[in-house]
Amino acid sequence: MMDFDLVIVGGGLVGSSLACALRHSGLRVGVVEAVAANAPSHPSYDERVLALSLGSRRIFGGIGLWDAMRADAEPIRQVHVSERGQFGFARLAADEEGVEALGYVTPARSIGQALEACLRDATDTVEVMRPARLVGLRQQPDGWNIEISVAGSSRLLRTALLVAADGGDSALRRRLGLAVHEQAYGYDAIITTVTPGRPRPGVAFERFTDSGPLAMLPMTGGRWSVVWTARDSDTAGLLALDDTAFLQALQQRFGHRLGRLARPGRRIAYPLRLLLAKQLTGPRLALIGNAAHTLHPVAGQGFNLGLRDVAELADLLADTRRTGQDPGGHAVLAGYRQRRRQDQANVAALTDGLARLFTNPLPTLRLGRNLGLLGLDLLPPARHALARRFMGIGGRLPRLARGLPLDGGQATHAADDSARITQTAS
Repeated sequence: MMDFDLVIVGGGLVGSSLACALRHSGLRVGVVEAVAANAPSHPSYDERVLALSLGSRRIFGGIGLWDAMRADAEPIRQVHVSERGQFGFARLAADEEGVEALGYVTPARSIGQALEACLRDATDTVEVMRPARLVGLRQQPDGWNIEISVAGSSRLLRTALLVAADGGDSALRRRLGLAVHEQAYGYDAIITTVTPGRPRPGVAFERFTDSGPLAMLPMTGGRWSVVWTARDSDTAGLLALDDTAFLQALQQRFGHRLGRLARPGRRIAYPLRLLLAKQLTGPRLALIGNAAHTLHPVAGQGFNLGLRDVAELADLLADTRRTGQDPGGHAVLAGYRQRRRQDQANVAALTDGLARLFTNPLPTLRLGRNLGLLGLDLLPPARHALARRFMGIGGRLPRLARGLPLDGGQATHAADDSARITQTAS
C-alpha cells in the first residue's frame, strides 16, 4: 500500500499542472494516467493551440513553467470582434489595459512538454503511474483505498484526497455516480492553421457567423490558428474538401482582413457540448478542469477556467502542510467549492449565452447585438470590465493567479502587470 496526500486521476494538461504546482509543497502527490510515458503524444498534447489568458500566464509563471513555453507563445495585443455581414464591431487592446498582452496563443504541445519536464524533475514528491487503469475504489473515513493496474501489474494506493482531472468523459466521475448537466450543441469545432497574405501580428479575430463563431488566433511563424464552428451536419463535407476548396470556403466566411489565406494545415474536428458537474466535491473528492466543466470554445475560456481550478485548489492544499490540516478534510473541500462555483457558473453562462445569441437569426436580435458591439467599442468602462473577465484577473486571486509561487519565493513580473492594470482601471 502506497500512501499519498492526494492522488490525481488524469495526467493531461490540467492534472499535470496541479501536480507541478504542488511539487514543492511537501505533499506527496500521485498521478494516475492512462497514456504510457513513451507514447508518441498525449491525446491532450495535440495540434491545437490554446489562447492562454493573462491570468493563465501568471499561473504558469507562479508554477515556474512560463519561461519553458514562452518562445512558442504569440502575444495577443488586440482582439477584434464582429458579426459577418453586419455593421457592429468591438475592439479590446492590451495598451488600454496597461499590460503587454491580453493573452498568449500557445501550442498545447509546448505546454505539455513543459509539464512533462517538470514531472520528470519532481520524482521526490510526485509519482506518475502510467499506463494505468483504475480497477477498484473503496471509501474510508480518512480517505480512499485505490487499486490500479499499471502495465498489467496491480498496485494499491491510499490517499487523503482524490482529484478527478480525467476530462469531460471522466471515468472517475461516472464511476462515483456524480450527476452532470449536459447538452450537445449540434456543432463541431474544426481546427486548422493557415498563413495569411497580409498578416497583422498580435491581432486575434472573433467573427460570429450564422453557424457560430470563427476565431483566427495569431501564432508564431506568421501562422494563424483557425477555430471554425460548423453545424455537425456540415463537418464531414468541410473535412473532405481539398485545400483549395477549403480555403475558398474559409475566406468567404472570414473575409479579407488578413489578405488571402494559404497553406492550410491538417484539419481536426471536435464535437461541442456544455457539461457542468452538479457537484464540484464529494467525500474527500474534488473535480477540476473538464471533469467539472466542458464549455463552448467561444472566447477561449475552457482551459483558462480549468487552470483557475488548479490555482485555487493548489492554494488551499499548500496551506494544509503549514497548518497541519487534512488535505481531504472539510476545510479544503468547502473552500474549493466556495471559491470556484461562481466563476465556473459565470463563465459557462457567458460562453453558452454568446454561442446561442449570435446564431439566432431573428432580425431584432441581430440589430440588438450589433448595437451592443458598437456600444462596447465606444464605452471604455464596459471594455475594461470585459477585458478583465477574459484576462481572468477579476476578483480575489489566489497566489498562483497573481504570479506568486506557493513556496513563498519571488514573484514573477505579473505583479508589475497588476500595478499597471490598477492604474489603468482607476
